[in-house]
Amino acid sequence: MTCYDRRDLGLLLLRLGTGGVLAAHGTQKLFGWFGGHGLEGTGQFMESIGYAPGKASATAAGLAEAGGGTLLALGLATPAAGAAAAGAMAGASSVHAPNGFFAASGGYEHAASLGLAAAGLAIAGPGRLSLDHALGHRVDRGWMVPTALGVTAAVTAVVVGMRSQRLRRREEGEQEVLFD
Repeated sequence: MTCYDRRDLGLLLLRLGTGGVLAAHGTQKLFGWFGGHGLEGTGQFMESIGYAPGKASATAAGLAEAGGGTLLALGLATPAAGAAAAGAMAGASSVHAPNGFFAASGGYEHAASLGLAAAGLAIAGPGRLSLDHALGHRVDRGWMVPTALGVTAAVTAVVVGMRSQRLRRREEGEQEVLFD
């Protein structure tokens, strides 16, 4: 007998909400849907903020958001989906961090909230109202959680670190004239 409880319903709602927002955000980057700029426009923007090459960065971010969000909503491959989405949101948070915390001032509040929710789902699991549960958790094993989060954290640290280096070099190259 299968009996669902409030935790299963809560995880389903959290997965659908978080995954849906992430999927929509990623499709803006990939396809230009929902008022987005597609790969070309997003690639140019990514390049301008230090993520290079821009189009490849836009593709990676879009896939992590759209793919991770869709998989989270479905409750499929939850450790990998949550980790991928959390990594993308960590990269977005690094862009918004200079503006402070609150989204109203361009801060990282929204990106951090989505990233933490995605990471939390990767750790907690999808619940019984999920494809992972229906498929016997074949792509939601316990060892996958630390592996997915660890690999994503390492890759994210490298990518954000490389962006920081590019921005520093750009700033150093744009010094003001010292003497007239």
